[in-house]
Amino acid sequence: MDTITSDNSEDPAALLTAAGVATEAASEWLAAEPLRTADLATDRYRYAAFWERSAALLAGLPPKRQRNAAEVEAAARILGRTRETRDRFLAVHAEAVYDEVTARGMLRVEDLVFAFAAAVPGLAPSPEEVAAETARDQADKDGVEIDQGLLLAHVLASQRTGTSLCHAMLLPRPESTDLAARFAADGVLDLGSVRLERRGRAVHLTASNPRFLNAEDDTTLDRMEAAVDVAILDPGSEIIVVRGGRIDLPKYEGRRVFGAGINLTHLYRGKIPFVWFMRRDLGYVHKLFRGVARPDVVPDDLSGRSVEKPWIATVDGFAIGGHCQLLLVADYVLAADDAFMTLPARKEGIIPGFANLRLSRLAGERLARQAILYERKIACDSPEGRLICDEIAASEAMDEAIERVVSGLTDAGPVSAVGNRRAFRIAQEPLEAFRRYASVYAREQAYCHFSPALIANLERNWDAKNRRA
Repeated sequence: MDTITSDNSEDPAALLTAAGVATEAASEWLAAEPLRTADLATDRYRYAAFWERSAALLAGLPPKRQRNAAEVEAAARILGRTRETRDRFLAVHAEAVYDEVTARGMLRVEDLVFAFAAAVPGLAPSPEEVAAETARDQADKDGVEIDQGLLLAHVLASQRTGTSLCHAMLLPRPESTDLAARFAADGVLDLGSVRLERRGRAVHLTASNPRFLNAEDDTTLDRMEAAVDVAILDPGSEIIVVRGGRIDLPKYEGRRVFGAGINLTHLYRGKIPFVWFMRRDLGYVHKLFRGVARPDVVPDDLSGRSVEKPWIATVDGFAIGGHCQLLLVADYVLAADDAFMTLPARKEGIIPGFANLRLSRLAGERLARQAILYERKIACDSPEGRLICDEIAASEAMDEAIERVVSGLTDAGPVSAVGNRRAFRIAQEPLEAFRRYASVYAREQAYCHFSPALIANLERNWDAKNRRA
């Protein structure tokens, strides 16, 4: 088949027919595109019909890896135009559909995206479509989950629906109530990749994924958030210590590391769905920063009704990527004298969570840009590192240092600590600022997650082709 030339690159019909699409089908698809919006009932039918045609055209092309140049361009045009129409639809109807699907109560992001997909067919991928994509390597995906990012960006852009979604993500997970009862009785809770232990007035949370240097992935996220819920809600403690587990690989000889961020091997192999990023940052990371919400009160800091505790982050070895992001929401950072921090967003091709919102207020604008855009490595025991780390201890004396810090931070009682956390937050990062950032993050991270640059970066900087998931 001939490859597409510049003569037909601006003619959508010619572009599609060059890829083997029947002329009649191409013309009918172009003619069916809704160019304006009307009421929801009308648009639900008109837009869904167009998206159904779009899906049929895309399904008629070969799988992504097998496409020739003309087919690649045709797929990009189909996906691009359908996303433009989804943006158009959501700009007008996102709030109305949100109200429809949440009529019986707030939904978490992982449930919300599929509720939208069921309410308006074609607006977002179904569970089956996402499952089919999950079975492929990241490079082989067409990126149907980008539409989930567009959807969430519009929901979060609205103050009303965005605040509601943030509220839903700050509520305890369904399983957390039973887990909290077990922990209250035993003082220990082992969830596999995360373990809780009450020691005196502190809960110690140890996160472990030793084969991947304690990296986070889709196997660890739910358990981590449940553990965070339990630790915050535990009535028998006043403060929480988060630490990485020991690594049993020969290079580390049983030493602890705080964590290596996102599991890049799983990312390359397509095992990190897009909504994972939103679940993480609107879920457990936000709970570290803002606490666990109550169902009947918006967690806006003005009501003072959230349940929260101070957090101590203890950095052994390194805090890379997502684990460096955790330091930006911790109340106190204790680091070993040989530890370092880095945000390798440039080498990964993704946005480093909410670091773009938070790092500059701790380290300054220039250092934040150097860390995020140019992957500046920061030794914890350096002038720059001490802008983020509150205290440095000898690596062999971290256990003793943790006990001393816990004692020092709990002497004044929990009330003033929680009150001061809220007072800092209202000036630094009110819920409204968080929501607006989350809207931008949803859209931009979705496109980054499925960018060819991400695959190239992982192959060049991580040797991802030769790593076993």
